[in-house]
Amino acid sequence: MSDPQREVRYCAVAPVELRAAEGDLIHVTGYAAVFGEQTEIGPLDSWGWAEVIEPGAFTEALKRGDDVTFLINHGGLPLARTSSGTLTLTEDERGLRVDTAFDASDPDVQRILPKMKRGDLSKMSFAFISEKETWDETGNYAVRSIHQVKLYDVSIVTDPAYEGTEIGLRSKTAALGAGSEFFLRQMQMRSRLSGLD
Repeated sequence: MSDPQREVRYCAVAPVELRAAEGDLIHVTGYAAVFGEQTEIGPLDSWGWAEVIEPGAFTEALKRGDDVTFLINHGGLPLARTSSGTLTLTEDERGLRVDTAFDASDPDVQRILPKMKRGDLSKMSFAFISEKETWDETGNYAVRSIHQVKLYDVSIVTDPAYEGTEIGLRSKTAALGAGSEFFLRQMQMRSRLSGLD
């Protein structure tokens, strides 16, 4: 069952790369998140906000060993996993780097490999809960800076979408002090009408 606080974000600027196979392994690298890139969550001229993943946001998650799976579209059986040693996550100056070697005999890998080679599956995403964040509402729109997260999965995705918008709206409501249920319902309604939920 999905955690009600879990949010999903995708990385639009760093496509997944396939490297030459060695034996029965297919090496895959990419970035599930990039630091310092401002992303728009919803329409900035109404209820939306901008969001930035800050350098170091994944340090604690990696240090404590969050059990992170590599999924397709954030669902199904894992293709790799940190706890089994088949998925390696590192944080560098660019962002959250993903390295894995898929088993070429795995039917799930065989199903997606041609799509990855063609570029049909080329973006990455990550699922998280924000543990430390700050909000700046001094400009024309709010800016959420994420400083620390709990990691759940990294995924290769077909249609990058902000599946966690409603959860993010709850975070925004709490952080900015607009705590009434009416205000939250209004933002959720706008989110649904915009097709982001």
